[in-house]
Amino acid sequence: MHVVMFADQHLESLGGAQVSMRLQKRFLERAGHVVTIVAPRMHRDAAHDAAYLDLPSIAITPDREYAFTWPGARTDRFVDAQMGARLPVDVVHVQADFWGAFIGHRFAARHGVPVVHTMHNRVDVGIEATAPFPGLVLRALNAWARRALPSAVPASGTGSRRGAPRVRDPRGPARGSSGGTAPERDAAVTRDGAADASTRGDGADAPSRGDGAADGWAYLRRLARLSSAVTAPSSHFGRRLERHGVTASVDVIWNGIDDDVLDAALATDAAVRRPGRPRFIWLGRMSPEKRLLPFLEAVIASGIDAEVEIVGGGAQLGAARRMIERGAPRATVTFAGRLPYAETLRRLADADAVVQTSIGFETQGMTVFEAASLGTPAVVSDPDIADELGSGTWTVTDATVPALAQALRRATADIASGHPVEPDASLAERFRQSSRTAAMIEVYRRAVTAGR
Repeated sequence: MHVVMFADQHLESLGGAQVSMRLQKRFLERAGHVVTIVAPRMHRDAAHDAAYLDLPSIAITPDREYAFTWPGARTDRFVDAQMGARLPVDVVHVQADFWGAFIGHRFAARHGVPVVHTMHNRVDVGIEATAPFPGLVLRALNAWARRALPSAVPASGTGSRRGAPRVRDPRGPARGSSGGTAPERDAAVTRDGAADASTRGDGADAPSRGDGAADGWAYLRRLARLSSAVTAPSSHFGRRLERHGVTASVDVIWNGIDDDVLDAALATDAAVRRPGRPRFIWLGRMSPEKRLLPFLEAVIASGIDAEVEIVGGGAQLGAARRMIERGAPRATVTFAGRLPYAETLRRLADADAVVQTSIGFETQGMTVFEAASLGTPAVVSDPDIADELGSGTWTVTDATVPALAQALRRATADIASGHPVEPDASLAERFRQSSRTAAMIEVYRRAVTAGR
């Protein structure tokens, strides 16, 4: 098959979705398929690949890491001209939430190609965390979608199916259970209209009402109606999509970890811990929704005697450094900057625990799955991510800094005593990118068959 992926950002830019797409591309090619990646051109030096189709763009961040391409007739003509020598296309895989999604769906509609849409973004939470007037932004986003997206709806596929919601979960039956997987049982509880917000205390997660809404869920419904299949990277996000009427059926396919890197890491003698103080690692984009600053507040307040490494970059780096300088924590805090993927995984494997701090924003929380595959447990703030992992976590009881500080103290004590929590050993196999790619190929085939 020839798979054309559309992204909001170039695959060489910083971000979990970009890392995942690079892996998907490589393992699809390894399986004998052809992949083209359509995304805005980067405005800094970056590796190039013949599979990349770079769109004319403008930089949208001061560090020139991220860019924007306007989805309109001019871009349509550019894509068609550049794709001419690469045709035919079997399936379009949209892994974008904004302009990349519009460009991808417009291309698919023009060429009569089925679309598989992976929804990476909890749009409502992300916009609320980053925009000063989120309600206005969401209304504008829905209005933009009405103008930019094609009006055609697939003759078949998840956008047009009706019936009981159904999540395909990658984990298999829960241990000791004969009544279906734990996520399936959770989904059954919520199908009577009671959102899991009632148990999480997340009032913003109540089911959307009516097709005339202009919220984040209405926006995602517009994208799903144009898709032959919708996938999500976690069971909890898949259930939310179904419950909010985005689509009747979501294929849950985790983002995976590089098989080769995993094999190399597992081949080392990880059973013997390197001596020293407990080692924690936090990694990601330094922006408000990731909650780096509350984490550093908790490190200072906790008084833990530990090593804390911060990996990544972003707008809050300066504020984070100043907080540590003023707070003078007992822990040693170092800022490692942005690291290559393989080196990041090596440091995850060497750490005693990874710390996950965002709440409600992540649609998977890929870092903690990578860490668990390498045998590293996690301090987890988001209860949905903790549920998905199943074991190997120190959970944070609420969203406050004192609760996070208490979890850090518990983890430090357990690590120092030689009795840390342990991740589920089966994750290493179930999280391999080769298995995730095989699952996605089945979705592609189903979409192509339905479109004939």
